[in-house]
Amino acid sequence: MLWSYILKLVILLPLVCGLMIGCLYLWRKLESRMPGKPSTRLVQVKETMMISPGVRLAVLDFEGKRLLVSVARGGVTLVDKVGQ
Repeated sequence: MLWSYILKLVILLPLVCGLMIGCLYLWRKLESRMPGKPSTRLVQVKETMMISPGVRLAVLDFEGKRLLVSVARGGVTLVDKVGQ
């Protein structure tokens, strides 16, 4: 009787702890994407688009300016900017 309790404890305790850690990790990742929360970051990524494998275009907002950048394996390049 005691051995079955210890066996259940050894199996279920790490499982429950792992589920708790996984839920907290997912909450932290998805919290910034929830609507209605004002962003306090200076740079906001508005949209990204894959151009080719390894190359993306991204629209960023920074201090009232809208920037279009190309993101590739070699680095980030400013393509265009709109704003004051």
